[in-house]
Amino acid sequence: MSRVEQIKLRRAGVGVRACDHERACPGFTLFAPLTSETTVYLVDLDGSVVHIWELPYPPGLYGYLTDTGTLLYNGKVVEDPSQRFISTQPWKGGVVLEADWSGRILWEVRHPDHHHDAVRLRNGNILLLCMAAIRPDLAARVQGGIPGTEHNGEMYGDYLVEMTTGGRVVWEWRSWEHLDPETDRITLQDRRHEWTHGNTVAELPDGNLVVSFRDISTVVIVDRGSGEIIWKLGPPTLAQQHAPTPLPNGNLLIFDNGTHRINHPVPYSRVIEVDRATKQIVWSYQERRLFDFFSPYISNAQRLPNGNSLICEGNFGRLFEVTGDGLVVWEYVNPYFARPAGQPDAPVHNSVFRAYRYSPEEIARARASIR
Repeated sequence: MSRVEQIKLRRAGVGVRACDHERACPGFTLFAPLTSETTVYLVDLDGSVVHIWELPYPPGLYGYLTDTGTLLYNGKVVEDPSQRFISTQPWKGGVVLEADWSGRILWEVRHPDHHHDAVRLRNGNILLLCMAAIRPDLAARVQGGIPGTEHNGEMYGDYLVEMTTGGRVVWEWRSWEHLDPETDRITLQDRRHEWTHGNTVAELPDGNLVVSFRDISTVVIVDRGSGEIIWKLGPPTLAQQHAPTPLPNGNLLIFDNGTHRINHPVPYSRVIEVDRATKQIVWSYQERRLFDFFSPYISNAQRLPNGNSLICEGNFGRLFEVTGDGLVVWEYVNPYFARPAGQPDAPVHNSVFRAYRYSPEEIARARASIR
């Protein structure tokens, strides 16, 4: 047996690797390792685990605290014997639940087409990101992608489902009814088994919805009343992005993965704040040597109360905080390495889909959520 640690990330050091207590935003960071069987972690600025939630499902793909302090959790239903396309994917979901501080399940809904994301709406319902096969004639018109890479001849698209916490469907929106197969093109290097590959849903203050489509490098805003797409941002500004997050000033904070950029030869990631009115980038974080910061998949960013930004470089389990002028003031590397649930042949890793920082006041509210 080798005396040298063979996993590069772990060899470089895990846990807290840097902390400037004076400039870091006070609070606690929540994350669910994608390799976790059941556990969601909450750590302080020193990297100590201050709380865990033990849940009945592995992450599918993450959790976050609601305004009332409960944990909204996207879980993965592993026991799926079907050979459907979604059943074979690492980003499969299948279940959404809410739990209190003790881990007690308050409600749970299931949907076989759910993947990546679901959020609690202000009306109390749940909005789930789902997928289904699209019509063959429409799939044939979709441009881009690697020819012949459909899944058993089928192409899948994303749709949204609004459900009550009792599991009743009250609204649906289908992306393929509003996108253009000629201009909303799949990135040339991606397979054609999916047209859009949605990875995020979010609600704006006016009730409209933000949706991120990775395979067409596009973020859209959907009018909640008409279902029409009323705002769109795509390449070259975006390249395979994740987690567009509405900010209090009306802008969007986006993790721009940069996997297949059409205007630069080197893949690199950046976090950008986009003015919705002008579609201009008004703030960004990237490394001076561009490829020093890169997560080809997953990841997110969060604007913190002190103006700093928490960034999850997801593929490498690296969570770090930067000031407005780009100085790193906190860095933590997820120390929990394993194979993802249901993937016995996958390599051992420490990936994190998303991470969030919560203030001491928010955690006090979460502690009081026990029912």
